[in-house]
Amino acid sequence: MATKTERVEARLSSAQRETIDRAAAFEGQSLSSFIVAAAAEKAEQVIAAQTTTAVPSEYFDRLLAAIDEAETAPRLKRAASRAQERRHIR
Repeated sequence: MATKTERVEARLSSAQRETIDRAAAFEGQSLSSFIVAAAAEKAEQVIAAQTTTAVPSEYFDRLLAAIDEAETAPRLKRAASRAQERRHIR
C-alpha cells in the first residue's frame, strides 16, 4: 500500500458533516476513509465521462466499415495516416 502523504481540508455545514458521519458509520469506515473513497469514486466517474465517447452500435458499425474501406476512401486513409504519425492512434 502506498504511503499517504497528501492532505486535503474541506469546510462542511453541520448537516453535511452529520450526513457523512452517518454514512461512514453505516459502511464501518472512518470519516476520512469514507470521504477519500467517495471522492476517488466520483473522480473516476467524472474522468470516464470526459474521456469516453459512446455512440450507438449502428454508428460504430458504419465507422468500422468506413475504416475497412479506407483503400477506396483516400481522404479517410490520409487522415488515419496523419493521426498515426502524430501518435493519436496506436
